[in-house]
This record gives sequence, C-alpha cells and structure tokens, in this order.
Amino acid sequence: MTQATDASRPRLLLIDDDRKLCRLIAAYLHPLGYDVTAVHTGPEGVERAAEKPPWQAVILDLMLPGMDGFEVLKQIRKTSDVPVLMLTARGDEADRIVGLEIGADDYLPKTFSTRELLARLRAVIRRSATRRGQPAADPPELLAGPLRMSLGARVVTLEDKPLDLTPVEFDLLACLMRARGRVKSREQLLEEIRDRNYEVFDRSIDVHISALRKKLGDDPKSPRFIRTVRTAGYLLIDPDRE
Repeated sequence: MTQATDASRPRLLLIDDDRKLCRLIAAYLHPLGYDVTAVHTGPEGVERAAEKPPWQAVILDLMLPGMDGFEVLKQIRKTSDVPVLMLTARGDEADRIVGLEIGADDYLPKTFSTRELLARLRAVIRRSATRRGQPAADPPELLAGPLRMSLGARVVTLEDKPLDLTPVEFDLLACLMRARGRVKSREQLLEEIRDRNYEVFDRSIDVHISALRKKLGDDPKSPRFIRTVRTAGYLLIDPDRE
C-alpha cells in the first residue's frame, strides 16, 4: 500500500504484517505531511529499505513473516543509517535492549497512541538530522501567493509587509501552509503544535484562527487565504489551484 507521493514530503517506510494497522497509520500520518509506503514481509522490507532516494524513517514491526524485525534491522544497518522506530506487541525488556543494541533508534509497544507515534517519529527524524549536521526537513521558506513565511527566522510577510504574529498564530499558519490546499482538522492542528510551550485547546483553535485571519485581512465569508470547511477544519487556499 502506497499513498500518493509528493517529492517535497518526507517518505516513510512502514514494515508490518498487520494491514489494518498499516492503513490506520498511513491515514493518520498522510494529512500531517508524510508519504507512507507499507510492506508486509521481512524480505520485502529489506528490499524496499535500500531504495533511493533514502527514506526519512522506517517504522518496523518485530514479528514479521519471512524474516523477523531483528534480522530486517541488521540487514538495513549494513547499508543505511536511516532512523528506525521499532514496534512490538511483546513488551519484554530483553527485546527492547536487543533492538536498541543492533541499531533501532527507538521502541514503541503496539498499545501506542497515534500522538505518541507522531512524537517519537519526529524525535528520531530530528535526532538523525542533527547527527548528520542537516537542517530539519522543512524548506527554508513556505509560499502561498503573496504570503511568504521564513521558518528559520520565524518571519511572515504579506505582499512584502511583515505581519506581527503570536507564536501560536505563526505555528498554526505554518501547519496550514505546509498542507496548502488540504484540510486540517482541529485535532491535527493541535497535534502538530502540541510540543510547544504554550496551552492550546480544541476550541481555542477557532479563536487563534480568527485572530490570524484579521491580521491577514481575510474575510471568512469570502476568504483569500484561510477557508473553513464545515465539520472538517481549515485549509489554506492554494492560489495555484483556485
């Protein structure tokens, strides 16, 4: 199973024989900006892990047909230092120790929540980029018509005029700009900014979006930038598709 790919999005390889779980993980991560390819046997996982361009991370189940997760990890580590997040239905400490010793970057029991999966996935990708001396996967700038965002400098300009945004407004706008043209639910927006040091709750997203719209000079009834999709969430209008 492969989601539609976009060269600008991080590519994840998911190796797990639980097809239903694979579909759930892919459906959760795709709206958050990840392209997920799932395979269901150990040998196929080893083969796909060696593909180019390299994967941003591998999510690897321990119990697999054809070759167990430990052996798959050993084979991957012969040629690649791609971040590997291991999943296991077994909670044995010995399994976790063995996996970490042979090259897993982190371990997650299969009782995980989607929030924990996302947090650990981001953490292993971030640590890997730091080790390699690489910047984060985001491009240095995000663009949407006359709206320009510099992620490194945390500066937003509209028609070359700087906008005075709060930290929450900046991060919400960044989430929407990364997903330009796609709907983001309130839950997804919360998920993406949850590791920041400020309190944001489900309904308060609406308040922050309203304030952001005012600063963008946006009319909710005839939006130029942020559109409300009833019962679904918000999207940043893609000027190339309008």
